[in-house]
Amino acid sequence: MQIPTDWTFKQTGIAAEFDRHVREQLPWYDLVTGAVAHIARHYIPEHGRVYDIGCSTGNISKLLTETLATRNATCIGIDNSEQMLQIWNGYGKTELADATTYDYQPHDLTVMFLVLMFTPITERTKLINKLIETSRAGGAIIIVDKLEAPNGYLGTILHRLTIAGKVATGTTAENIINKELSLSGIQRPLKETTLPDSFKPFFRFGEFAGWIHETPSN
Repeated sequence: MQIPTDWTFKQTGIAAEFDRHVREQLPWYDLVTGAVAHIARHYIPEHGRVYDIGCSTGNISKLLTETLATRNATCIGIDNSEQMLQIWNGYGKTELADATTYDYQPHDLTVMFLVLMFTPITERTKLINKLIETSRAGGAIIIVDKLEAPNGYLGTILHRLTIAGKVATGTTAENIINKELSLSGIQRPLKETTLPDSFKPFFRFGEFAGWIHETPSN
């Protein structure tokens, strides 16, 4: 992949190489994608509604195909990259839209996999609150994202752990550095306080983590 000076998902070349690239950069990607799909199955009811925000090529909904089809659930993939949606291969339908201004209907499950770090900081809390407000009783919101590294030596260790994971997949030092520099000002990791306390952790590797919010049942 030719890494651009400023990272973007709105290039045909980036979209075409996305699935390979994400596995090079994140060695835990398949494991956590599978975990998210497993967790998601527990919150999809008959005739339910699922949102896959930042759906990219459709990896999440593809893993949920059998569950969604058997339960006659609606799955809507949302992405702001036309190039990604052109090669999307998931289940359900997609909409080219900005997740921060989208008109969400009551939903049983929403997944945001590596989305908030590319969402403007000023819009993150509003988006999370909107999703919580429209989540149906007994539903869930699953988020996987990147966190700011903690201060001190531990922060150095966790950052090196992330780099070591990329090296282990065979990614070259040049590509690691070029990708990091291309993300300057584009990717802004979350603070530990970005998500409300209702989000409970289920995954952590270096600077990346995953959380689940459960909407209380009536």
